[in-house]
Amino acid sequence: MPHRNARLTVFGGRLLVERVRSGRPVAHGAAEMGISRATDHQWIRRWRAEGEAGLHDRSNRPRTTPHRTAAAVEAHVCDLRQSRKPGPARIGPIPGLPASAVHRIPTRRLNRLAWLDRPTGTVIRRYERDRPGELIHVDVKKLGRIPDGGGHRALGRQAGRATRSRMGFDYVHSAVDDHSRLAHSEVHPDEKAATRAGFLTRAAAFFHHQGITRIERVLTDNAWAYRKGLAWKAVLADLGATGKLTRAYRPQANGKAERFNRTRLDEWAYLRPYTSNTERTEVLADFLHTYNHHRCHTALDGHPPITRVNNAAGQYT
Repeated sequence: MPHRNARLTVFGGRLLVERVRSGRPVAHGAAEMGISRATDHQWIRRWRAEGEAGLHDRSNRPRTTPHRTAAAVEAHVCDLRQSRKPGPARIGPIPGLPASAVHRIPTRRLNRLAWLDRPTGTVIRRYERDRPGELIHVDVKKLGRIPDGGGHRALGRQAGRATRSRMGFDYVHSAVDDHSRLAHSEVHPDEKAATRAGFLTRAAAFFHHQGITRIERVLTDNAWAYRKGLAWKAVLADLGATGKLTRAYRPQANGKAERFNRTRLDEWAYLRPYTSNTERTEVLADFLHTYNHHRCHTALDGHPPITRVNNAAGQYT
């Protein structure tokens, strides 16, 4: 795959070669493709030497790195980092390396120090349940409604200010599976107990359709509807699930839902200037499908959430 600064793709290189072969001067072909004559000659030489394979992009990684720190020294640095937990400035004088070089070694070979349990060196930053449905994170976020014709993002702050204050809010209810990160969201006009309970019922049906047949626990914040709401408790009882509350003033405990909220804002709510509230709401379903089935997830080694559900289904059947 061509690197991000490449002037020519494989198709462009092939087109350039065909033009030169047809008798077109090299200088003219270079000007038409937006490259220098030296680059043009380089592509022609590569094609003549290797044929079609010469038109494919190559890695810029050097073949040798003679000034790289010796493997034994790198191992010593990693051992100091794990056993004593010091930073680069304190490790550097021991093997006689600058702090910048010491910083790069653990970056390549170890987890961040903040991710480790200090006494044992075990990675504790990432936590997740062992199977889908073991824990579902639920959260609600307010989102300002968009007036017909667009709000301040489409019209500018001065033009959108007159309508922004009287439009009110939508409430986006979301549920995220802890193990797989599979997510479901709905837009509602309120966050009352009955609305939250109805959302959980439909979210459970969605998860069941995707292959998560049982929900064991549901994690929420300390809103009254979750603590005292009879409708919410009735739905939990119907699902055979246990409700779990986060500690007060600790949204980090519901971190997977909070992180999904941020992704949803960036890739759906604020993706582009919408001209109406209805238009934005209708796009939510497309975003959710992309998120669950196509979008790569860094916590899942670059795979979409649905792959975790499918793998777990094959593991437990």
